[in-house]
Amino acid sequence: MSKKSDFVKSIHGMNEGDLKARLEEDKLRLKKLEFAHAISPLENPMTIRGLRKDIARLKTELKLKKDLA
Repeated sequence: MSKKSDFVKSIHGMNEGDLKARLEEDKLRLKKLEFAHAISPLENPMTIRGLRKDIARLKTELKLKKDLA
């Protein structure tokens, strides 16, 4: 099973508050990564792309939960 599908399954079980907390945490982590990358290139810059995609998945799941409520 891929890392992406594990992540998607894990966020399906979260409530709205948990999703918001995880979203803020990931946004902060993305800022730190981008800052570190600007100073000296990261060993694996693909982590930035993956984190951006995870943030998008969190936002999508949060929107779905709001639409259902």
